[in-house]
Amino acid sequence: MFGGEGQLVDDNANQLKKFQKELSSGTVSLVLLAILGQARRPMYGYQIAKQLEASGEGVLAGKQSALYPVLRNLEAAGLLASEVEPSISGPPRRYYRITKPGREALRAWAAAWRATRDCVDNVLQGGVS
Repeated sequence: MFGGEGQLVDDNANQLKKFQKELSSGTVSLVLLAILGQARRPMYGYQIAKQLEASGEGVLAGKQSALYPVLRNLEAAGLLASEVEPSISGPPRRYYRITKPGREALRAWAAAWRATRDCVDNVLQGGVS
């Protein structure tokens, strides 16, 4: 026996939340590399989060803390480098910058993203027979 229309709405909302989580887990690294690749100078986590926020809802909407493990993973992979600098207004800040291998990864990942996006868009628009 089904729980009625209210249950269906809850199930749809839960499925959407799960889909968004899965989708964002695959795109956060790309977005962070892109932000740091476009930056004129190294950025610290809060600045990066604000840049993401300014870009609109999406990969990390409301989840700034999720940013830091991804930054650490990108640094461990050699795609980012960081330095800790003292801050006048609080604790020291870790500033991140993209590395040469990070720029190479960004180019490759962006191409993979575009190919995937184009394929998905094609299917969603009925381009598959």
